[in-house]
Amino acid sequence: QVRLVESGGTLVQPGGSLRLSCATSGFTFSVYDMSWYHQAPGKEREMVAFISSDGASTTYSDSMKNRTSISRDNSKKAVYLQMRNLKFEDTGVYYCKAAHNRVGLLTYWGQGTQVTVSS
Repeated sequence: QVRLVESGGTLVQPGGSLRLSCATSGFTFSVYDMSWYHQAPGKEREMVAFISSDGASTTYSDSMKNRTSISRDNSKKAVYLQMRNLKFEDTGVYYCKAAHNRVGLLTYWGQGTQVTVSS
């Protein structure tokens, strides 16, 4: 079955760094675009980073731009989100999403990992 499992979320101090991982299985990872979403408490879920299936294209939200880097390892079927200079507003649940690069119905979500930025 399809599985997306996020990990790496934890308590971190403002200004700190964190690396989130999303391990996947059950689908052809190399033909799926991958994204990271952030949902702050009481807020809408927002895409913060995107990487194309071939890894050639990346985009970031304004809030994460210059502080975040998304990457993927097709051999490991995993996607990563490296964050630095973390801020209080970065607190929330981070979700990994897979979307087929041609078939829109083929979209999968992970269960999320909690990140708490606090002093």
